[in-house]
Amino acid sequence: MINFNKEANEIKDELIAIRRDLHMHPELGFEEVRTSGVIKEFLKENNIPYIEVAKTGVCGIITGTKDGEGKVVALRGDIDALPIQDMKSCEYKSQIPGRMHACGHDSHTTILMGAAKILNKYKDKFSGTVKLLFEPAEETTGGAPHMITQGVLENPRVDCIFGLHVDEETECGTIKIKKGVVNAASNPYNIKITGQGGHGASPHTTVDPVVIASHIVLALQTIVSREIAPVNPAVVTVGMLHAGTGQNIIPGEAKLSGMIRTMTKEDREFAVRRLNEIVNGIAEMSRAKAEVEVFESYPCLYNDDDCVDLLMESASSVIGKENVLEQKAPKMGVESFAYFANERPSAFYFLGSGNKEKNTTQPAHSDLFNIDEDCLPIGVAIQVAAAFNFLTK
Repeated sequence: MINFNKEANEIKDELIAIRRDLHMHPELGFEEVRTSGVIKEFLKENNIPYIEVAKTGVCGIITGTKDGEGKVVALRGDIDALPIQDMKSCEYKSQIPGRMHACGHDSHTTILMGAAKILNKYKDKFSGTVKLLFEPAEETTGGAPHMITQGVLENPRVDCIFGLHVDEETECGTIKIKKGVVNAASNPYNIKITGQGGHGASPHTTVDPVVIASHIVLALQTIVSREIAPVNPAVVTVGMLHAGTGQNIIPGEAKLSGMIRTMTKEDREFAVRRLNEIVNGIAEMSRAKAEVEVFESYPCLYNDDDCVDLLMESASSVIGKENVLEQKAPKMGVESFAYFANERPSAFYFLGSGNKEKNTTQPAHSDLFNIDEDCLPIGVAIQVAAAFNFLTK
């Protein structure tokens, strides 16, 4: 029996070095040229073949040499950073102004590289294939749909996918996972209200888009509060409202932008339809014109029951059953792993990286975000155990 925990801890120093190097050199979505180069060089050094996908993405391929055709499992790690100035005080803070790994993708990349090294070392112990999905642009449009379109889940066809995300709210040494829906779907939208501008002293000669936009902002809140079942999480956010150039000028137009987040396909379709109806209805009632754009973005992320059971069993062998915790509720944030999970049975979980004593509990997407690096070998061991168990059981 291979002790994957021991194997992962033997390369802990290497994992930390990789993660800190990536942390110092963050790159935004589809700009991850250096990051992609680091990944490809690592795969070359470990004699792991790969293909380039989705501009800066990489798909490594490990083929088991044990007798038999075997199954195919994929492991995913995202590689992009955020447009944030790193305000931490540490030797490995970002060296790129206005760029920072503030969501832990440097950790995910590192963990996938570590898992690749160990699985490749023991490829004589399994038949089948491991695909290593290094995904670009998770924070923006998501590299996953591009990778899928370019065939990473085929030839050979992937049977199951495992993914993770570091979580500062979860104590290092534990993980959280749940069955069913894990993350919300999102629909960004833009609204343009065209009225009739004029003098602020003569509002009766105008069609005021500011007042109309204000009615729209309030009315959109009733989609969640009065039209979607209270037991179903949903959010309709108006994040931007722009109008006007002066205090005594009624402008000719107002623009709003925001985001719809839902947990079911039915609620998603309903919220999009109602947003259109409400905006157009208020505009028509007010003698204005409305233009509405609603975009399809990340889908809901659903975990497969069987994949979750296998992941929990694998994680228990690494950190103990008592440290495999249930995620009580889904998160309203989106995750591009959902694109993969919509194509194949999958399990996505949250790897504890929080430690108050090490000051690693700052929220993701903040300029002080950091991780307890003790989580790196834990993540590696769990990913390796899950992939190995899937291929051999």
